[in-house]
Amino acid sequence: MTEPVEIFKSLGDETRLRLVNLFLQTDEDLCVCEMVDALELPQYQISKHLTILKNAGLLQATREGTWIYYRLDREESPLLRDLFKVLSRHLSQQQFAADAARLAQRLVLREDGRCVVGFIFAAKMNKVRMNKRQRHKK
Repeated sequence: MTEPVEIFKSLGDETRLRLVNLFLQTDEDLCVCEMVDALELPQYQISKHLTILKNAGLLQATREGTWIYYRLDREESPLLRDLFKVLSRHLSQQQFAADAARLAQRLVLREDGRCVVGFIFAAKMNKVRMNKRQRHKK
């Protein structure tokens, strides 16, 4: 079992709390690209925070082809079960609610319960960058 200090340290960051909130909103395993799109943050940042949460014992990961799906480790310990209950009751500020709404929209795009789309947010950001470059060239 992971030490309580490591668990609480891992939750001492807004992005990691936002990630945990996504998992609390669904019983589904989530892939990185769905989390990128829900939080509107770059993939490298999401992956870094997922690693911290996984190393603290809060997440489990499963690889399916090129996709890695993460889920809360809800069965690990009474501490985690209690912690997840408390967090689900108290992570309701506007940012967390907006993240949950974007996740719900993103999960609609799944086929057979699995992600097939890839990164939508990254594609949007690339388009914005290209538009900016074209404007600067004029």
